[in-house]
Amino acid sequence: MPDILLMVIAVLVICGGVVLLLRSRANETRAGQARLDDAKADARQAIERLGGQVYSLQPGDDRAATQALADAGERFTAAGSQIEQAATPGQALLAKQTAVEGLYYIRAARTALHLDPGPPIPELDGQRVAGAVTEARSVDFEGRTVEASPKPTDKTPNYYPGGRVAGRSVPAGWYSEPWWRPALVGGAWGIGSALLFSSLFSGMAGIPDSVAAADAAGGDFGGSEMDGGEMAGDYGSGDNSSGDNSGGDYSGGDSGFGDGGFGDGGFGDFGGGDFGGGGFGDF
Repeated sequence: MPDILLMVIAVLVICGGVVLLLRSRANETRAGQARLDDAKADARQAIERLGGQVYSLQPGDDRAATQALADAGERFTAAGSQIEQAATPGQALLAKQTAVEGLYYIRAARTALHLDPGPPIPELDGQRVAGAVTEARSVDFEGRTVEASPKPTDKTPNYYPGGRVAGRSVPAGWYSEPWWRPALVGGAWGIGSALLFSSLFSGMAGIPDSVAAADAAGGDFGGSEMDGGEMAGDYGSGDNSSGDNSGGDYSGGDSGFGDGGFGDGGFGDFGGGDFGGGGFGDF
């Protein structure tokens, strides 16, 4: 009889432990889903605001504004794809970062059109460290002239909001061409890029000397400004929202960032439609 009683007690203890374990896992699953839902909702808010500006802003025949708006459209497309595939809060945050980068291109387009740039936008990963172009420069590089300027001009219609690309910082500013794009897509800089960095940025006010020196030497001057804990586990230690995200679930190639431009009135994968004169919504 005592043996049977001990067996019954042991079975009850085991069953109780299993029940507690299942409840704990269920609670963790619900909590994880809640975090994912919150992160996706936050990202969708930024994506929707970007979409509203992409479809409402009219660039006219201004080349710089047209290019910036096309780049914003690419980020809108990429962010929409990323949020649909997001399975973790970190991946949802990546989609938000892509949308925020798009909002910087919207701001650039509005600046080129001499419109109110709108309210402040959250800082991008690596943006502060990269600095910004503060003076016009022109250098000869691989048989062509590459120019940088702190403001849009006929010769510098390509904007970059600042951040890290393939391990190097690219300062915010306006450029004659998107010379960072091959590294953005391929994840590596080409031979001779150190000379370009040195010529364009060394000694320029607004760009930390440590950044200019490290980039000119092809080195890595430090880690990401963004909290890399959860995000690094979800999609790698990416440079920025559209940059190199090696080792994670998303890569730069998945973003679908093309060469920009409106083409036949569209933004790559989606139609441009009729652009009205809408304002810049609060972010």
